[in-house]
Amino acid sequence: MVKRLTDYIKKQGGIFAKGGIDVMFFAFLMLIVVVGLVMLYSASYVYAYYKYEDSSYFFVKQLRNTLIGFVLMLVFSKLNYKLFTDIGAIGGTLLSWMLLMLALIMPAHNGTHRHIYIGGFQFQPSDVAKFALILTLAAILSKYHNVIVSKKPLQAPLAQRLNSTLGRPFFNDSLKIIVPCFGIIGIYCVLVLAGSHLSGTILMLSIGLILMFLGEVRGKWFVGGGAAAAAVLFIASQTNLLKDYMEERITSWLDKDFDPLGARWQINQALYAIGSGGLFGKGLGQSTLKHLYVSEPQNDMIFSIVVEELGLVGAALIIVIFALLIWRGVVIGVNCPDRYGALVAMGVVFQVGVQVILNILVATDSVPNTGISLPFFSYGGTAIIVLLAQMGFVLSISRSSRIRR
Repeated sequence: MVKRLTDYIKKQGGIFAKGGIDVMFFAFLMLIVVVGLVMLYSASYVYAYYKYEDSSYFFVKQLRNTLIGFVLMLVFSKLNYKLFTDIGAIGGTLLSWMLLMLALIMPAHNGTHRHIYIGGFQFQPSDVAKFALILTLAAILSKYHNVIVSKKPLQAPLAQRLNSTLGRPFFNDSLKIIVPCFGIIGIYCVLVLAGSHLSGTILMLSIGLILMFLGEVRGKWFVGGGAAAAAVLFIASQTNLLKDYMEERITSWLDKDFDPLGARWQINQALYAIGSGGLFGKGLGQSTLKHLYVSEPQNDMIFSIVVEELGLVGAALIIVIFALLIWRGVVIGVNCPDRYGALVAMGVVFQVGVQVILNILVATDSVPNTGISLPFFSYGGTAIIVLLAQMGFVLSISRSSRIRR
């Protein structure tokens, strides 16, 4: 066992990554983290004092978790990311599935099963699952890339008959890899949706489809994957997988006059905050709507407080910094010498990008309120720790990426 592990480490190039990190990516990341902490304190101190009689309650906990995540980021940035090719795919998948199933048998909190509670510690396994899905798909799509792009007809009898009927090799060898990949994505989505975490399910599906696209899966298979996803959503709508509050949120998005003091209260107040911010905002700390109008402003609706205090210009600058972080991550991935590292780097930064876009769409009432957080800004211990660990992976990949330092 020890010899096999030693041989594996040697094959992957050692335990530690060589070379320097990409300073530009690190700079954008640190800027986002610092601005996120400042805005979290500004958005949360009123509600924190009202609920806990401690205006710094959320900020202190977030700062502590950020420091933990920063240590993990430094550790992962020094490790050779190639060591996780098999460990991340197998171990990460099994661990995340077990954690998601464990959350389902935990006592419900606000009607959901999203968290694991151990003593006074609260843990959200879907944050780990998002990263595990990236590592799993990156390992499969890179290892079997030749099969994925293959046009060799599938030899199964049914496939041969269908290909003969169609007059071309529509069903080819790539299905041997594509079907299991869609199956893995489906299992993640079902487990997260079973915990009444609709936003997490949307993120899982988005991450999976993006990685499949980056892995050069042909477009025709996305049609089949989309049909399967639609079928799952239909089944969920006919069963108890879609809770009443989910259906209520969809109704309140379609009907702007629906239950203004209930289902639409939070989003209406968020829109008032965004509208009152104007071009340059009211000033840092000067939000009016965070005074118990916007519900729990430190979480999903923090972007509305950002716009109210910093205005359209300030919010646009923050979006630009996010865009620069994602751009630099893509540059690192594109210039990575191996497909696995490229897929992991781009998968991580696109995950951040999807979350940012969905959070802003929710805050502006462009899509139904699914309760999705704004990366590095919204309060959440597991989220910030895992996010920074993921950034460590990208920094590790940047050490071997063929880019100018």
